[in-house]
Amino acid sequence: MKRIEVLGTGGPDTMVLAEAPEPELRPGEVLIRVAAAGVNRPDVQQRKGLYPPPPEASPILGLDVAGVVVRTAVGVLWPPVGMAVCALANGGGYAELCAVPAVQCMPVPKGFGFVEAASLPEVFFTAWNNVIMLGRLAEGESLLVQGGTSGVGLAAIQIAKVLRGSVVLATAGSAEKCRVCLEYGADAAIDYRAEDFSVRVRELTQGRGVDVVLDGQAGPYTDKELGLLAPDGRVVLIASHLGAMAEVNVRDIVRRRLTLTGSTLRPRPPVYKGRIARALVEDVWPRLAEGSIRTRIHATVPLADVAAAHAMLEAGEQIGKVVLIVDPALVTAGPG
Repeated sequence: MKRIEVLGTGGPDTMVLAEAPEPELRPGEVLIRVAAAGVNRPDVQQRKGLYPPPPEASPILGLDVAGVVVRTAVGVLWPPVGMAVCALANGGGYAELCAVPAVQCMPVPKGFGFVEAASLPEVFFTAWNNVIMLGRLAEGESLLVQGGTSGVGLAAIQIAKVLRGSVVLATAGSAEKCRVCLEYGADAAIDYRAEDFSVRVRELTQGRGVDVVLDGQAGPYTDKELGLLAPDGRVVLIASHLGAMAEVNVRDIVRRRLTLTGSTLRPRPPVYKGRIARALVEDVWPRLAEGSIRTRIHATVPLADVAAAHAMLEAGEQIGKVVLIVDPALVTAGPG
């Protein structure tokens, strides 16, 4: 099969198209003929040597795929061979064939093609895990999403708005990105390049603050975000792009009963990810089918041109997801 190989750590030009043997199925897995694969920031970090895969994971880049099941391990009853699925992979998505735990597979939402379906798993798994499970966002609570036009950001905005009736504030790096945040359900969007987001959040909440913050920056943002929480509020970190260290006011955390937490989903076992998959299919997939929750595709790129896709993410150009076309014929044929 064809796959993307990374020739040492470095820039996008370290990735080349190469031949590799087909993946061997482990117990509980299915083999997917990949039509399209999502491109995510963890892929960029792994390419740079900053986010090594777990020991049992495929070293091939790629965390979400859409395609057709072509083989199942002994004892796997669902999804069956021939079914169109999208899935959160533990790695291996930048390839013609990808082995995935069966419990991490989901049906392609009604009305979706493979490109749209490939844009869903990583961002909606991440948003659900951090906003709903770790952030414990309750009905009517408020949410601040840092980086609202990332794939995770747009997923989080919509989950909070549609499923929890939340007041959602979002930050973004341009007027155009702020407009997209509003289009996808944010009640207010703050251009962090033009104004201090912390001052604006206090104004928008009349000084109360928000119940949950979802952030991938960390570093100096961390204490600011804790200061923006209402009593019993939660800051959930999904990355640390601005720095691994932060100085925080511990007395304020204790006095106002705040929670500072974070997560990486990739090392979690399939049983944990399977819980999220079931929740998404039950609560989010019907909204995707009816159009009240949407995905946004920034660009599609042929697998051989993967360097261009990574360059988009590194430049911060994308609004929504960048998707690799792995099998053009299967993409054109559609899920059937």
